[in-house]
Amino acid sequence: MSGSKAEGIGAADRARLPDGWAWATVAEVGDVELGRSRHPDWHEGPEMRPYLRVSNVFEDRIDATGMKEMDFSGVFDKYRLQLGDVLLNEGQSPHLVGRPAMYRGEPANVAYTNSLIRFRGNTGILPAWALLVFRNHLHSGRFMREVRITTNIAHLSAARLKAVEFPVPPTAEQHRIAAALDTRMARLNTIETAVDAARRDIAALRKAVLLDAVPEPEHWPAHWTATTTGKAGTVELGRARHPDWHTGPKVRPYLRVANVFEDRIDASDVKDMDFSGVFDKYRLAPGDILLNEGQSPHLVGRPAMYCGIPEGVAFTNSLLRFRAGDGVLPGWALLVFRRHLHARRFMREVRITTNLAHLSGARLKGVEFPVPPLEEQQRLIRTVKRRLASLDRIEQGLDRAAQHNSALRRALLSEAFSGRLVEQDPADESAEELLKRIRVEREAAEAERKAARKAARAARKAQTGTLPPPPISTDDTTLADGEQTALPLEFSS
Repeated sequence: MSGSKAEGIGAADRARLPDGWAWATVAEVGDVELGRSRHPDWHEGPEMRPYLRVSNVFEDRIDATGMKEMDFSGVFDKYRLQLGDVLLNEGQSPHLVGRPAMYRGEPANVAYTNSLIRFRGNTGILPAWALLVFRNHLHSGRFMREVRITTNIAHLSAARLKAVEFPVPPTAEQHRIAAALDTRMARLNTIETAVDAARRDIAALRKAVLLDAVPEPEHWPAHWTATTTGKAGTVELGRARHPDWHTGPKVRPYLRVANVFEDRIDASDVKDMDFSGVFDKYRLAPGDILLNEGQSPHLVGRPAMYCGIPEGVAFTNSLLRFRAGDGVLPGWALLVFRRHLHARRFMREVRITTNLAHLSGARLKGVEFPVPPLEEQQRLIRTVKRRLASLDRIEQGLDRAAQHNSALRRALLSEAFSGRLVEQDPADESAEELLKRIRVEREAAEAERKAARKAARAARKAQTGTLPPPPISTDDTTLADGEQTALPLEFSS
């Protein structure tokens, strides 16, 4: 590759390429096309076709669940996917932008929208190799350097993708690397599947532990008191946020939904606002239980206990606070709410507004709440803590296994792009020769397209030139100055 084309790639990067490889840009080794935008006028029409969008594309996997359709009259061929096309997410969370998957023919006869970018490699660039390059760029953070944020969504434009560097081995070596990685990645995929299955088992066991401690109301022991959350303690919604309270004389830290996880408060990102005259009302006390008021439906009501850290903190109206009354231990309240979360009891109280699920204070107050004697509460809290701690340790082991698996994936990709994964063959056509051939083929194709456009213009011009001239009037009557001719009746009305 010429020096001018390599200007965007550092010298150190170029030096790391194995012998026989060459640097190119994405645009130099394939065609990059943004998908079709969506429009209300295309919701129906004569050529309705299914299309993929960002929610269908995962890393190395396309999920056709929930595919939509729109009218592609006159443009379907432009956006129709071909076997081996690689789709990349154009807009997503920053760390997921550029997430790639290869189209392997299923579903058939499908197009794609402008939430995706399509890469179609030139002859000599294997789709499997392009997928590996893009996966490496995803995991190395290379795509994140090209991201631009608009309305809280990260975007990778087609123009910026075209300029991203693309390492090119000889075509034969691409085949060997792809085959070697397929075998090794398949083993890691097996481990990942096993870890995911184990996580589901842990979740089922955690639910079983909680439901064993706090059964369904019809199975509550006779000596338990059956009441409601509103009668077992006090329920309060946090303070609303307002631009006028961004500054003031009594600025205090507050917790919000982003800080409250199940049985855990994360204080790494705590905001503050002015609580003049109302801080005592919203100040948290050790033992208060915070529940998510607004969230995804299955996470509404997610509870955690405030244990005094951070100190002097309030809460906003994205959270509900439960303060246990007499005869109710805070630990028991947390246990009951965790049970309701996993049993999906809170979901029966959810109301959806603007795509967000909400659990109002009024509806929480009416949720059933069992109250055993204090000694039994203490015993059940200890038992559940012990059982859940065992599950937590197993889950931590699964986390380590998943991290190790991810590290192995990155290491395999590193080996592949360093030229150490497979043996090199000096007899392979060099990447420089491959790129030269690609350039010649692209120039020839462009010349053909130009010739076709020129021929089409000439045909249109010739067609225009053959149209008959307008008729010439045979009336040679000369009108005197100021005289007007009479129009036929159909024009004079």
